[in-house]
Amino acid sequence: MSGAPAQITVPEWLTRSVGTDEEGRQWLAELPALVAAHLARWDLTLERVLDPGGSLSLVGYVRRDDLSPAVLKSGRTTPETAAEHAALSHWAGRGAVLLLDADPAQGVLLLERLHGDIPLRSLAEAKAMLEATSLLHRLWVEPAEGHPFPSLADRAGYLADGLRRRRGLPGAVEADALVAEALETADGLVGSAAEAFLLHGDFHHGNVLAADRAPWLTIDPRPLVGERAFDLARLALDRADTLVGSPGVPAAVRRRLHQLSDALEVDRERLRGWTLFRATDLGLRALAAGRGEDAELYLEFAGAL
Repeated sequence: MSGAPAQITVPEWLTRSVGTDEEGRQWLAELPALVAAHLARWDLTLERVLDPGGSLSLVGYVRRDDLSPAVLKSGRTTPETAAEHAALSHWAGRGAVLLLDADPAQGVLLLERLHGDIPLRSLAEAKAMLEATSLLHRLWVEPAEGHPFPSLADRAGYLADGLRRRRGLPGAVEADALVAEALETADGLVGSAAEAFLLHGDFHHGNVLAADRAPWLTIDPRPLVGERAFDLARLALDRADTLVGSPGVPAAVRRRLHQLSDALEVDRERLRGWTLFRATDLGLRALAAGRGEDAELYLEFAGAL
């Protein structure tokens, strides 16, 4: 179906996000050729590259040889994203975007096309949370025997290592006591975790899009196997600005945790602990990326816990 070679431009947002080290810059340099190779391999025609797109991947709207729409996602593989294809394959479209084809070794996926301009975040908060919890009920399933997914202990250790590296950043000194508490809390939670569900790993309103075959489907998993409270903690942090900006922040945060834990029958105290850990992690990640307002927001949320 393809005609003239596609013009593949790497979005500036992706360049800034990934090009912070030599390995990332090398991957970016090779990315246009990688995308072009998979357009030819799967007989795809590129309509356009989404800009800004993802922070770890180039996302293109494409047409297959039968003219059906799809999405070509070419991402930089990390310990968090390496098993994305396996999770999508396991869910087989139940609550998640459908995987049409994959080249895991190259980090390239061919996906069902959703409505990228209509995220769950476009709904009012109460309605969005209701839809989100309904999706999580479908996603939290038992993994297959011999699955490739990292454990909660693996993921928490990976995140904890990042926290320790970033706690010495300028601007992180005031959060040192919070970081210490988050690390200690996560260590205790890992040691006492008793569940083993397949988790999305990065489930929030921005990673849920409107679809044709279902009202809403999730994208961009960073899958792992562990307890549901870890997954729910990321959702608890969604629209954190609405809670931090409201009167009585600690009470507002507690209400959200209680509502989510009740809706999904997750232990409230474990949800509180994982939310503290994940908020602190996101805060220091934002600080490292130079996003001071986001860092302050997440760290204030963590402090309210």
